[in-house]
Amino acid sequence: MKRLDIGLSDVQAVYDGPEGKLWKLIMGEQIHAGGFASSMELAKLAQIQPGWKGLDLCCCLGAGMRFLVKNFKCTMCGVDASKHCYEESKRRAKEEGLADKLEFKLGDVLAVPYEDGSFDFIWGEDAWCYVTDKDRLIAEAARLTKEGGKVAFTDWIEGPKSLSEEEAERINRFMKFPYVESLGGYKELLAKHGLEVRVADDLTEQFAEYCKLYIRMLTEQLSYDALAIIGDDMELFQAMGAEMQYMADRSAEGKFGRGRFVAVKTK
Repeated sequence: MKRLDIGLSDVQAVYDGPEGKLWKLIMGEQIHAGGFASSMELAKLAQIQPGWKGLDLCCCLGAGMRFLVKNFKCTMCGVDASKHCYEESKRRAKEEGLADKLEFKLGDVLAVPYEDGSFDFIWGEDAWCYVTDKDRLIAEAARLTKEGGKVAFTDWIEGPKSLSEEEAERINRFMKFPYVESLGGYKELLAKHGLEVRVADDLTEQFAEYCKLYIRMLTEQLSYDALAIIGDDMELFQAMGAEMQYMADRSAEGKFGRGRFVAVKTK
C-alpha cells in the first residue's frame, strides 16, 4: 500500500482541532470502536493483572488508561503527540481522582522516553493507524516490554479483501492515516521484533456495523452538535458525511476494517 505524505503534524492538527472534537462526539470519551466492551475484551485476552505497570502508546485523552486503572488496578503511563490531548488527559485524570496512578508524556511514540523493559504491558486502541512507521512503533513496543510481558492493541487495518490503491488513498487521506497495516502485516512485524502472537482477530465485519452507527448518529441525532463544532458549515458537514459513507461501504465489502492483537515478548 502506498504511503501518503501525511506526518505527525497532520495528526496533531486533527486532535488539536475540530476533527478531534467530532470523533469524540460520535465515539465517546474512549474514541475507539466498541468503547468499554472492546477495552474489556482486549484486557481479558491479554490477561492484565493487578499491580502491573502499562504504557498506552497514542493515549489520546487517557480514557483507556483510566479504564485500566479502575477495572484492573494497574498503574499507567501514556504518550501522545497532541498538546490538547496531553493537557486534557492530565485534567481529566485529576478530576477522576486518578492523577497519582497515571503519568503522561507529550511526545512521539517512535521515540518513547522510557528505558528498555520498563513495562509489564504495552496498550493501544485504534490509534496506531496514525503512526508513520509501524515497524519502528512495534520495535519500540518490544523494547519497552519486559520479557514475558504483553503487547495488546486494536487498530484500523486493511480488510481481508484488500483496498485498491485508489480506495486506500481516499480513505487514508480523509482519515489522516499515512497508511494502514493488514492483519498479516502486523503479525509479521510482531514476530520480527520477538513478540509471539497469541491473538490476531479480524474484526472487519463488526467494524462495518460501527461505521453505520457513527453515520446514523451524525445524521439522525447529533447533526446540530457536529455543525456547531465545524462552524455550522453545512457543505463541509455533507462532504465529511460522504467520505464516512465511502469508508463504511468499503468496510461492508470487507476491504477496510479493524484488528485485535495480543503478543508476548519472548526474547
